[in-house]
Amino acid sequence: MNPDQLLQHFDRISEAPDAIPRLRRFILDLAVRGKLVEQDPDDEPAGELLARIQVEKERLLKEGNNKESKTLAPITTNMPYELPATWKWVPLGVSVNNHVGGGTPSKNNSTYWGGDIYWASVKDIGKDKYVDSTIDRITEAGLADSSSNLIPAGNLIVVTRMGLGKVSINRVAIAINQDLRALSLSSLSEIDYFYNFLKTYGFKGSGLTVKGIKVEELLNIPFPLAPLAEQHRIVAKVDELMALCDRLQAAQTEREQSRDRLVAASLNRLNQSDQSRRPGRDCRDPDFMDESGLGSFLPDTNPKQQNVSSMEGKQAYIPVNWIPAIPAGTTGFDDVRFVLENLPRLTTRPAHIKQLRQTILNLAVRGKLVPQNTNDEPAAELLKRIQTEKNRLFKDGKIPKPKISAYISDVEQPFSIPIGWTWARVWDVAQLITSGSRDWAKYYSTKGAVFVTMGNLSRGHYNLRTDSFRYVNPPKDGEGSRTKLEVNDLLISITGDVGNLGLIPSDFGDAYINQHTCLLRFMPEVQNRYFPELMRSPWAKLQFDAPQRGIKNSFRLGDVGEMLIPLPPLPEQHRIVAKVDELMALCDQLEAQLTRTAADSRRLLESLLHEALVPASKQAA
Repeated sequence: MNPDQLLQHFDRISEAPDAIPRLRRFILDLAVRGKLVEQDPDDEPAGELLARIQVEKERLLKEGNNKESKTLAPITTNMPYELPATWKWVPLGVSVNNHVGGGTPSKNNSTYWGGDIYWASVKDIGKDKYVDSTIDRITEAGLADSSSNLIPAGNLIVVTRMGLGKVSINRVAIAINQDLRALSLSSLSEIDYFYNFLKTYGFKGSGLTVKGIKVEELLNIPFPLAPLAEQHRIVAKVDELMALCDRLQAAQTEREQSRDRLVAASLNRLNQSDQSRRPGRDCRDPDFMDESGLGSFLPDTNPKQQNVSSMEGKQAYIPVNWIPAIPAGTTGFDDVRFVLENLPRLTTRPAHIKQLRQTILNLAVRGKLVPQNTNDEPAAELLKRIQTEKNRLFKDGKIPKPKISAYISDVEQPFSIPIGWTWARVWDVAQLITSGSRDWAKYYSTKGAVFVTMGNLSRGHYNLRTDSFRYVNPPKDGEGSRTKLEVNDLLISITGDVGNLGLIPSDFGDAYINQHTCLLRFMPEVQNRYFPELMRSPWAKLQFDAPQRGIKNSFRLGDVGEMLIPLPPLPEQHRIVAKVDELMALCDQLEAQLTRTAADSRRLLESLLHEALVPASKQAA
């Protein structure tokens, strides 16, 4: 296997998440192992080059232009890998004429900083191959009154701690701090070849808190010394292949962007309303897609907002322009079915799956995921039956007095819903909206009832995180009975990260909540999963993210009750849930397929790299 053969396979390995970075590393590995370019028998062998390097070092030492070398141990055993016959393992320091450390001028003296001298620290090294400027600068006084040193252009700058192993070449004179070491190489060395080697070297370092490497250890790193002429050829070939990697990366980026645009356009099409725009609607640009796949919800310069008053006399604001503009024509179930049937072609990255899940939920709560059945009892009749039952339960003392929801005017309705649906508020379908109290710490125990906190809730779904449950022994009445959870209770975080969810499953056992969590218990008639799916939809998220009050980001219980919900007929709720389950399962399969594809690409890449780097004789053995 040679580099050209590897590149022939690039289309197959490019789905590996780190394919191009690995390819870059592979090129450098080949370079420092003598496998990137052919050897020339007319080249001066590394042994003779080494002798000339030593003569130069001794001459510079006599002239006072070189420091006495640290003790360098010959590399006679434990060679890291096999080299070509004309190469030689040597300590890195044999090619280093000078090595200089640095320091930091006092930060308390303003006259040391803001001058004309570039001053490099760890944050300046390793970002790019070359250093042409630095974030900080110092003055002549700062340089003179510190242990920093001015390094002329053309040195290897190596990080020896706090980012060990990062390396760059300075093309301008710079001062350096104490975490860096400047290596001045022999004139009989190709600095870019040494740079390529250090990019492949696995620095380990030592130290309990901050890993670092001593100067002696740095200079004694085993180094694969190639003939000087071959060093030049290697550098030229590396530059050529790195430029190819740049083109491959640009092509891959363009391909991914094209896929993203296709997915965005397809999902945006599904998210358009199938009814014409209402008078007075101020809609957004349909071509703009955000990460949710639903278009731009950014307000206008002069945003139009609808005041939604709550029963507590407080205000919540929901923008009326959240739906993208509607193009000519309509979007029907045929469009939905076509896109959903072609999901495998559209979804090539995890971000696409995330957008797709949000689109499925958006379609579900807008009545576009399943067809309507004219024989279904209208949702308005369902609401009447729920209200009758709530009044009966209140008279029997089983629930608090029902809230009377504020009227939902036409202008407050944020998007069109099908005939048979109705707009409602959470108050209308809930039998209980409450939260826990602040004094539950005194009931903590190592066992007992589960105590659900915000840390057990999830973003984007409603499965409880069970790995960090606390436990309590609660009182038998009062606060204990008020906040005891039941099956199908929906939990919502209302402090900090508002809108995280949890759904209490069957056979959960005794459980309670704290004051940062809202307990939302629906009426028995609608205790199905339509409402949990609604609460993780983009429409619910938009309401959770509406401007909130207080020092802490918070959502009041009244805000939960005032949330606007599109209510389908009860049979359609069940059909929607079934379809959501079906499509989410498909999303799971697509995610698994993407994972398998990435794993296969990674295995192929590993196999190709192994074949290229391991000699055939060792593979056979």
